[in-house]
Amino acid sequence: MTRFGTCGLTRRQFLAASAAATGLGIAGVRPAFADVNWRKFAGTTIEVNLITSPRGETLQRHQKEFEELTGIKVNSEMMPEQQQRQKAVIELTSGKPSFDVIHISYHVQKRQFEKGSWLADLTPFLKDPSLTEASFVMSDFGSAGVSFATDSKGAIGALPFSVDYWIVYWNKELFAKKNLSYPKTFEEMVAAAQALTDPKSQTYGFVARGQKNANVPVWTSFMLGYGSSSIDEKGKLLTDSPAAIEAAKLYQTLMTTSAPPGIAGFNWAESQSAFLQGKIGMWFDGLGFAPPLENPEKSRVVGKVGYGVMPKGPAAHAAGTTGDGIGVTAASTKKEAAYLYVQWALSKKVGADMLQTGSGVPFRTSIVDDPEVRKGVKMPAEWVDAIVQSAKISKLSLPVVIPVTEFRDVMGVALTNLLSGGNPEAEMRRATEEFRPILERSERT
Repeated sequence: MTRFGTCGLTRRQFLAASAAATGLGIAGVRPAFADVNWRKFAGTTIEVNLITSPRGETLQRHQKEFEELTGIKVNSEMMPEQQQRQKAVIELTSGKPSFDVIHISYHVQKRQFEKGSWLADLTPFLKDPSLTEASFVMSDFGSAGVSFATDSKGAIGALPFSVDYWIVYWNKELFAKKNLSYPKTFEEMVAAAQALTDPKSQTYGFVARGQKNANVPVWTSFMLGYGSSSIDEKGKLLTDSPAAIEAAKLYQTLMTTSAPPGIAGFNWAESQSAFLQGKIGMWFDGLGFAPPLENPEKSRVVGKVGYGVMPKGPAAHAAGTTGDGIGVTAASTKKEAAYLYVQWALSKKVGADMLQTGSGVPFRTSIVDDPEVRKGVKMPAEWVDAIVQSAKISKLSLPVVIPVTEFRDVMGVALTNLLSGGNPEAEMRRATEEFRPILERSERT
């Protein structure tokens, strides 16, 4: 029977176990238990609904270990994201979902789940030492993770599972040729991007998403550096605020003076492809796109890539953050057993496997910052450092609203218009007025 720890270990437990054990499947992870009664619900069967993804595959790969640990039978279903979201809405609205545990996309579904009261409040379970290890604490998830998990009433819903921080990939070789250092501020980033740009040699200083809808997280991440989110805590739109307009100006400047031709058609894939060719100075996007950059079969920049934390803005230093979570449905009659599965899914072993195989990045700082876990990570240490540093300044990069897709569509058109000379102030005001009634309707229904 496989036995393994379910959460971050204490330093003493970790060192003692590391010294005594051999033959690890996952580098740096040792069996350890606190006072949790893992077999309290042996004989129970729970249903788990997962999004098709490397993270979901990781959970299914380790599922038998959870079953052996707890005696709980797990029936897990993994579905493509759009299909899974439709199923969730239909079943949760009915009040009789077929699943006890659900995997959600925070930046798309959080507000919808809050409004429907579809998730159980896990606060009582987190405080129960018979259900939760002492090292399993919310502060381990970083500020963005806590924001994601906490609803407007202060209850803890889906716990943070996998995170994507936005970072700057930079080409060290191109920087060295121009005797440039990695930028520490937005102003320095613009200067570096322009210095690196040389259309004659088809070299460009900056690339990011220009395609409408896909481009919105670039702009909202810039907004964070100007000290603002896109919507405030009371639900007021800030997308035409001075901060939003300045962020739009920055987006326009970088994308029109330092980006390659055709940038309006670039999503993450086109941006990544351009950077892989070695002709791009900086690429701004989620850290989850890193593995191909270190693959010699796909990349011309192997060993030349820097992984930089987002530079400071004029008002704040913030790393735009998206992510997903796992929670227990409010309608479940097996909440405690389901919670044990959720806690296990966020355990050190599962998180280490996810990180080391490139399947995802756990929110828990104690996992990504553990030197023993990091020994098994195939990516450069600088990539993991960017994760750790970004966690300290993480902020939600997309608004917590139900019509997230409509938000990205409307604002995305405005941003794309900037690439052909649109006026930032006029475009952001127009888009804000177009989206406002959409947001208001979503809150009334």
